[in-house]
Amino acid sequence: MAHPISPKALHFRPARSPSNSYRVLLYVFLILGGVWVLFSMQRGQFVSPFQPTPTPTRSVESYLMQARAYFDAGKLDDPASPDDAIDTYRRALEVQPDNPQLLAELARIQAYSSSNLSTDQERLLRLQEARDNIQRAVALAPDDSTVLAIQAFVLDWNASSNLISDAEREAYLAEAEAAASRAYLLDPDNALALAFYAEVLLDQQKWDQALNYAEMAVARAPNSMDVHRVYGLVLESTLQYRRAIEEYQRAAELAPNLTFLLLRIGLGYRNLGNNAVNRQSAESLYNTALEYFDRAASINKQLGIRDPAPYIAIAKTYTQQGQFFIASRNAEAALRLSPTSADTYGQLGSIYVQARNYESALPALRCAVEGCTAEENLIAQEFIQQGLLQCRLPEIAPDPDQGYSEEQLRQCSYAVQPLELTNLTVAYYYIRYGSVLAYLSEPDNGYCEKSLALMAQLRQFRPEDTSLMENVAINEATCQSLLARNAP
Repeated sequence: MAHPISPKALHFRPARSPSNSYRVLLYVFLILGGVWVLFSMQRGQFVSPFQPTPTPTRSVESYLMQARAYFDAGKLDDPASPDDAIDTYRRALEVQPDNPQLLAELARIQAYSSSNLSTDQERLLRLQEARDNIQRAVALAPDDSTVLAIQAFVLDWNASSNLISDAEREAYLAEAEAAASRAYLLDPDNALALAFYAEVLLDQQKWDQALNYAEMAVARAPNSMDVHRVYGLVLESTLQYRRAIEEYQRAAELAPNLTFLLLRIGLGYRNLGNNAVNRQSAESLYNTALEYFDRAASINKQLGIRDPAPYIAIAKTYTQQGQFFIASRNAEAALRLSPTSADTYGQLGSIYVQARNYESALPALRCAVEGCTAEENLIAQEFIQQGLLQCRLPEIAPDPDQGYSEEQLRQCSYAVQPLELTNLTVAYYYIRYGSVLAYLSEPDNGYCEKSLALMAQLRQFRPEDTSLMENVAINEATCQSLLARNAP
């Protein structure tokens, strides 16, 4: 039997679930939540999980370890690369700019690195940078014994510059002594304070006190390069060359790639050779000195350090052996490394004088004493023509058959700033230059007049120095005799 269909049973669209209204509310909340998260990410309150993980900042300790490793390897400063001790300390200071320990260690290494620079101007600039950093460190840690000890060291090395006046030198030494004294009072067992105090006292010519402090320092820190270096310096200054060599060797064992230590050892052996009782002993000692100088030159080459000092030391040693040709070649090698260094020209000219090569000595000593423009620098031009020195302007190419023209050589050459008359080394360049001028004097070239003018400057500079004044008098007498002979 068919049943009637009720109108209520007819459905022309799906029946609505009673949960649909709740689902709609859920969607609304999710949409609003997404919008809120989006705005929060834009404001920086949330970070997207899909963003790359930020690189962690290096710790200061890791920079310190790396910088000290570079120092031990001898890489104090590499102009061609940031991978050296100085640049690594600077990166550490970017993380902690007010860290007095970092500033003090940077200043110490800057001072040491100045010994590898080739000109007085470069050395003074580096020492001034060290001074600025240590002054900042002291301002941040005025009662830190080690910071004050390094301040004394840096100021003492600033006092050794050839470019400062006697008054500036005395002021630096007085300030260095005050810093060293305070460092020692704050911590009497601080070996660095004792060592650097000894170095300051040595430069003040307080020999006994310097020796006393150096001995106390080495007793407290037998594994410190700084301590053995200073003790060696004190012994060397009191002419105890063999003991000084032992201390420098110990320092070099602790820091084998610091070439200035090898140079001090070589100088010690050369001094022993100068005082040897017979020629055979002298030759043996000179050869040992040459071995250390050669090691220094080789290490510098490996590290990319353009320091002429090892070659100058080799040249001087061969000069003392009377081997002037080899001496000249090594002095020329030094000049190739520093073609703008007036001191290197002075050293080269002095060797030429000892070899009686006065014609070559004249332009070299002229650049050292008077300075010379690139056009006037005949030594550099000759070296460039011989292929011993690179042209200053690499775009200038020589003729394959004829070499450089005279005009090209003048363009390729190097200008040299004169040395200031502030120390005896420069004073004796004046003496040698004056003697060469006298030797090459002719009636109309004015060389003797120039020589006498230079000697007058020396009389004003150090009238109390008996040895210097004797050399001045010899040059004056020679030129006065020549001028009288040529008078009408």
